[in-house]
Amino acid sequence: MEPKCVAVVLTLLLALGYAPSAGAARILGILPSVGRSHYIIGAGLMKALLDAGHEVTIVSPYPMKGAPADRHRDILLPELAAAHDVSGPNLFEYKSAPNLFVLFLVYNEIGPLSSEMLLEHPKMVELMESGERFDAVIVESFASEALYGLAEHFGGQLMVFSPFGASMWTNELVGTPYPYSYIPHTFLAYTNEMSFWQRFANALVGHLDKLYYRLVFLPQQETMYRRYFPHAKLTFQETLESVRLAFVNQHFTLSYPHPYAPNMVEIGGIQIQPREELPADIRKYIDDAPHGVIYFSMGSMLKGRHFPEEKRAAFVNVFRGLRENVIWKYENDSLPNRPPNVLIKAWMPQSDILAHPKVKLFITHGGLLGTTEGLYHGVPMVGIPIYGDQELNLARAERAGYGVKLDYDTICEETVKAAIRKVLDDASYGERAQTISRRYRDQPLGPAKTAVYWVEYVLRHGGAPQLQSPSVRLSFVEYNLLDVYAVMAAIALSVLIGFGALVKALLRWLGVVKAPTLTAAKKIQ
Repeated sequence: MEPKCVAVVLTLLLALGYAPSAGAARILGILPSVGRSHYIIGAGLMKALLDAGHEVTIVSPYPMKGAPADRHRDILLPELAAAHDVSGPNLFEYKSAPNLFVLFLVYNEIGPLSSEMLLEHPKMVELMESGERFDAVIVESFASEALYGLAEHFGGQLMVFSPFGASMWTNELVGTPYPYSYIPHTFLAYTNEMSFWQRFANALVGHLDKLYYRLVFLPQQETMYRRYFPHAKLTFQETLESVRLAFVNQHFTLSYPHPYAPNMVEIGGIQIQPREELPADIRKYIDDAPHGVIYFSMGSMLKGRHFPEEKRAAFVNVFRGLRENVIWKYENDSLPNRPPNVLIKAWMPQSDILAHPKVKLFITHGGLLGTTEGLYHGVPMVGIPIYGDQELNLARAERAGYGVKLDYDTICEETVKAAIRKVLDDASYGERAQTISRRYRDQPLGPAKTAVYWVEYVLRHGGAPQLQSPSVRLSFVEYNLLDVYAVMAAIALSVLIGFGALVKALLRWLGVVKAPTLTAAKKIQ
C-alpha cells in the first residue's frame, strides 16, 4: 500500500475512535486499603486497566471478582483489613475526636502500620524476592510514602492514586498548588467561599499540616524506606520526585475547580460500573413501593448496628411513620422494633440501588465514594458526617443545594424527621442533584478510559517527564520565592536609603538644610 493510502487509512481509523494500543503492560497495584472504600477506588482503576487488555497483579486484603484469570492475579493479605470487617470497631467514637486527631492517627498509626504489615507479609516478601518486573507500579497515596520504593524495586514507573481527592500529601508529589484562599483543607468543613477567619483557620491548619508532614512524618517514612529498601539506588527524596502520575478520586463537577499539575488526573467515580440487575428481593421491594424508597447506609467502615440505642430508635420511629419504604444497610440479622416498611441487609449493591428511579433519598455518612455515587445517579442526600472528609463533603452538599447535614450529636426523632422531610418535600434538592449528575456524566471519555489513556501515555513515552512540574525539586524557600523577595526588599531598602541620602545632600547644597557644625556636634554629644 502506498504511503498516501496508509495515511488516509490511519486518518479514518482515528476519526472512528481507534488509537494504537501501548501494548499489554504488566502492572502492579499496591492497595493497602485501611478501609474497603479505599480498596474500591483502587480496584476500579485496576479493573479499567484489565478491561484495556493489560496484565494486572493486585496486592490487597480483598479479592477482585470477575476478573479474567489469564491476566489477573490477586496476592491477598487479609490481615490488613482484619480490623475493618463487620465485627470491626465502633468508629462512631471518632465523632467526639477533632478531625486533626484523626489526621494524627493516619500519620502515626494507620499509614505506617499498614505499610509495615504489607512489606513484612510473607507473600509480599516472596513477591519481592521473585525477581519479577513490572512496567508500572500503582500505589495508594494515603500516608504510604515508604511503599513508593516498590516501583524501583520492580523496575516500573511509579504512579499513585488518592482516595480522598487532591489532598496535600498527593499534591506535594507532583507540584500541584494548594491555595488556601479558596481550596479548603480536606479535614475542615469549609467551602470554596470562605470568610476572613475561615481563610485564616484554613491557612493555619494547612501550614501546620504541611510542617508536620515535612518535618516529622516524612523523616519517619524515610527511615522505613531505608530499612526495607537498603539497596535502592534512588534516595527517598528522589523516589518521591519520581511519581509519574497522580490519580485523584475527584471531579470538578462534584467538588470545586482545582489548579492541577499536568500529571494529576481526576478519576472521580471510577468505581461506578454499568447498572446490573438487582437481587430479586431488593428489586421487588423497590418496585412494590408505591411512594418510593429511601436508601440508608453509613458506608463500609461505619456500622449501622453501632448507632447508640436512642439514636437508632429515633430512626426506627421516624421510618415507621413514613409513607416511603426504607432500605437500611444494617449489619445485624435483626433490628429491634423494625417497622414493616424497613428492609435491612448487611451488604447492599449500593450503586445499583441508587440507580433505581424509585429511590428518592440517600441517607449517608458523607463519604466521598457514596456521595459520588449518589450524585452520579442524581439522588439528593441527608448526610451524617462522623470524621475525616465527611464534614467537607456535606458542607459542599449544603452549599450546592443537593443535600442537608444532620448533626450526629443532635439526632432525635424531631431532627431526623425534619431533615428527611426538608429534602423530600422541596423539589429543588432533587433537581439540583439531577443537574450535577448531567454535568458529571458529560465527559469526553469517562474516568476509566481517562485513567487507561494516561497510564498508557506514560508507558509509551518512557515515563513522560514532560508532564512533571519542576516545582517538586524546589525547596520551600525557592518555591515561595522567599529568597527573591528578600533580595527585592534589600534592593528596595537600599534604593530608599540612597534616595534619602541624595535628597538630604541636595537640600544641603541648596542651603535649605545646614550640615551640623563641630560646635553643634559637641553640643549634641
